[in-house]
Amino acid sequence: MAEKGDTPDLDGTDLRIAIVVARFNQDVTRRLLRGAQEALQKHGVEDPDVYWVPGSLELPVTALALAEKGAHDAIVCLGAVIRGETFHFEVVAMQAAMGIMQVQLDTGVPITFGVLTTDDAEQALARSGLKNNKGAEAAEAAIEMANLLAEIQG
Repeated sequence: MAEKGDTPDLDGTDLRIAIVVARFNQDVTRRLLRGAQEALQKHGVEDPDVYWVPGSLELPVTALALAEKGAHDAIVCLGAVIRGETFHFEVVAMQAAMGIMQVQLDTGVPITFGVLTTDDAEQALARSGLKNNKGAEAAEAAIEMANLLAEIQG
């Protein structure tokens, strides 16, 4: 049997991709969105749908609604959770990650986790820049997974 996925298939020409973006820490999430949109365009994805939500905890339910609607081949979730002085950071980061994972397992729709979880704003800005942009990486992973699952499912 031939190996599948050894070389990423980043042809997004016929893919429909949605991006869900948290408004909280919008100075960072706008940069992640820009990186995701540029990566999708580079790989042939035309006009991805963009949905804004209040924060990272709202990403999973929005991804679920989109996945259940069935209009997208993959969903990119973008957010920025920056550590503060309370336990809130751990709760939001963990629940957002668990929720997004559960939605993709329940629906079979690939949903990528482009949520930064950093100790400070400087780290978040460093991971959402022009050269190192985790939004772009999440977008490319969405394309790759949509193509891989389509090949597996026939």
